[in-house]
Parts: sequence; structure tokens; C-alpha cells
Amino acid sequence: MSRDTDTTSGAASVAADRTPVLVVDDDPSMRAGLRQWMRLAGFEPVEAVDAEAALGRIDAAFPGCIVSDVLLPGASGVDLLRRVKEIDSELPVVLMTGHGDVPMAVEAMRQGAADFIEKPFDPDLLAAVVRRAVERRRLVLENRALTRRLQDLNGLAARLIGESAQMRALREQISHFAATDASVMIVGETGTGKEVVARALHDLSARAGGPFVALNCAALPETMVEAELFGHEAGAFTGAGQARAGRIEQAEAGVLFLDEISAMPLALQPKLLRVLQEREVDRIGGRGTTRVDIRVVSAANMDPHRAVSQNLLRQDLLYRLNAVEIRIPPLRERGGDARLLFDSFVNRFASDYGIEPAPLAADDAAFLLAHDWPGNVRELRNAAERYVLNTPMGAPALRTLAGGARDMEDMRRHGRLRDLMEGYERRVIADALRRHGGSVAAVLAELDLPRRTLNEKMTRLGLTRGDVDPSMDA
Repeated sequence: MSRDTDTTSGAASVAADRTPVLVVDDDPSMRAGLRQWMRLAGFEPVEAVDAEAALGRIDAAFPGCIVSDVLLPGASGVDLLRRVKEIDSELPVVLMTGHGDVPMAVEAMRQGAADFIEKPFDPDLLAAVVRRAVERRRLVLENRALTRRLQDLNGLAARLIGESAQMRALREQISHFAATDASVMIVGETGTGKEVVARALHDLSARAGGPFVALNCAALPETMVEAELFGHEAGAFTGAGQARAGRIEQAEAGVLFLDEISAMPLALQPKLLRVLQEREVDRIGGRGTTRVDIRVVSAANMDPHRAVSQNLLRQDLLYRLNAVEIRIPPLRERGGDARLLFDSFVNRFASDYGIEPAPLAADDAAFLLAHDWPGNVRELRNAAERYVLNTPMGAPALRTLAGGARDMEDMRRHGRLRDLMEGYERRVIADALRRHGGSVAAVLAELDLPRRTLNEKMTRLGLTRGDVDPSMDA
């Protein structure tokens, strides 16, 4: 894009920042006056000569108000009011009337007009009336957006299933940070659901109406990443027959999700850093820059600081990407969430395939909790799908479907349900002690156990006092 075009875009951006006011009048001189007054008052006028043209310029998301003459060719301003209320009952309409039309205007107020103003009118009075209407509209749209967010928030537990303390904390983080526009880095092992978290951040944010554009930096050849991300002009390289916007531009007013960020070629990272700093993108072969309004959410399946130390990720880029860092716990640290997830996936696949799933056997239920699930939620989902599909033929044991040879051997060696459950319980408590550095108070809080119960379990499971704080009461 040329610099001259940039200037034009800047002017358009200023206009876009103003609240639109739809002006409806068949008198050109009146429309010219209203156009000037609206702009002086800080609004962006949109014009129509009759009711039909006006209706073509609005929908339920129109962010401003309508100022219309009562006397229009064809349908009247009052007719327009009725039609507008069918589109959105809370879209404000201000009617302009001549002296003899006041009774009609009063009737229009009863039908839901926001206000009316009598010609000839003081421009300052008109501006005040429009400001009140626009402010009312702003509050209506904000309340609707808040309602949608609350509905989405209630649905967050359906997207990120789990009742473990880690998952409750994760959902709380998402709902909090979604309301900001800060760059977020999501860190988690493969299969933990990093894109699910990224989409939740988008859907709960003020950018929910904008696009969610994803790019997996590890899924493309290094030579293609630059063109995919930054776009190119026609003729920029062999095969570039026409100009193409990159993922950055495609994410305008929305969220750009960069998965596997540490796989991005090092040579391109300074160019991405510049986009984040300057909020403008330069296409390959371009002669100018384009301003962009995006939120960047990135993801890594390894500790980002380790990626920096291994020269996979620039440190200055990391500082731009992880203003907020959200870590997703692996499934093996989420306690009974594995059973909740499995049941959810089984129900979904049973519906998709029209198969009635078999009840889960006791040793399968124990396996769900005892297995490490190295592939995390993705592996569990696959096991649930195979379980449903194999049900009509007599589903084999879940440990067989999961394909874990080590776990099959463990099950043969410790086949009794009691042994399996004790092994799982021991591992959960030992892992919690390790995570909290031996802090018994933190373990009690995480596992929601009374101190006496924890003591009894540690004794029964062979976890000695030396494994925890020696000051713990017997």
C-alpha cells in the first residue's frame, strides 16, 4: 500500500471512529445542513432520501441513531419508525417535524420514537437530542454484549470440562484476561487444548465480532511462513500472480492465533516483532505499510524461556508475546477430570454415530484415572471415539484401545480394582506434595481433604512423614 493510500486510510479510520447517524430527508439542502451539523458535533452522517433507502442502511447491530423527517416520499417517517422497530425495538429514531405535524410526532412518541424536534431548530439542540439517543444506544449494545459474554462464560465450563482446582483456576484466568487486549501466550503440552483456550479468549472478548485467524508455525515449510503471515503483492515472487493479504491483515479487528510460536523461523521473528510494536504490516514486495488492529495470542508446547535459551525464540519477541502467560495443566495432573472428559466425549460420539455405548467396566474406569495420558485430552478423545465405534462388536478393554503397552502390563500385574485405585491415589497425593514443595496446607487446599484424612491416606499408602513437612500433626 502506498503512503498516499495510508493517508486516505487514516482519514477513513477517523470517520470509522465516529458514531454513525442515519439522516433521512428528501430535501438536498436539509441533508447538506444536517451533514455539516452532525460532523461538527462529532458524528459521522449516513444519508438516505426515503424510508426504503434508510432501511437498507441499518440492521440490529447499527451503533448509532436515525434522524428522519416525518414527511418523506412514499412511506412516512412514522412508517419508517414502525419498520425500524421490527428490526430492533431499541434502535432510537428521532423525528423532525414541521409545526403542523406536532400531533403526528406525539403519536410517534407513543409508538417508540426516541424524541422529536420541530423545524426550524437550533443545531445545538439537535446535537443534544442526538447525543442522548446515541448514548442510549451505546448502553443498549453494551448490555447486549455483556449478556452474550455472560452466556459464553456460563458455557466456558462446557468447552473446558473439569472440576479440578487447576481447571477452575484456568477458566477464571480466561474470563479475566479475555476482557483485556493484552497479548497472551498459552503454554501447554501437545493435546492439552491450547487452541480451545485461544478461541475462548476471542469469544469472551470485545473482539468476538471480529475474525479468529490461526496459523500453525510448525505446519508450514519455512519458505511459506513469511507469505502466509505477512501477505504479498502481485509479482513479489514467482507464482505470486495477484496480491494477497496475509494472516495478520486477515485478523483485522480480531485475534491472530500463532500456534507453535517457537517453530517460527528466527529470520522472521524481528519482522513479527515490528508488527507488534508499530501495529503495521509490510507485505512482501510492498512499497508501504498497512495499519492493523489485532490482538495476538500465541501458544507453545515447551517452556518459552527454554525456547529462548535454545535459540528458538527471540527474547525481545517473547516479552511482546507474553504480557499474560496462561499455562494449561496436563491431564495427568487433573485428577478425576479424565472421567468427566471421557463421558463427555462418549456421549458426543454416541450421538454422532448413532451407537449406544456400553457401560464402562470397573477396570476401565480405574484405567482412566491411572493412565498418564501422554497425549492429553487429544489422546483421551481418540480413545473415547474408538470405544464407541467398537461397542457393537464388543468393545475391548479401554487399556487396549488406548494402546498403552506399559499400562496393559501394569493392569495385568495389578489387576484388582482396589490396587489400581490405591496406586492412583498415591500418585495424586505424591504429585501434589511435589508441586507444592511439601507444603501440607497447600495440598490440603488443593485436594480438599481434612488433615486427619490426609494423614490416614499417607500412612496407608506408604507416604512417610519424611515426604512432607515434619511439623505436620499425627
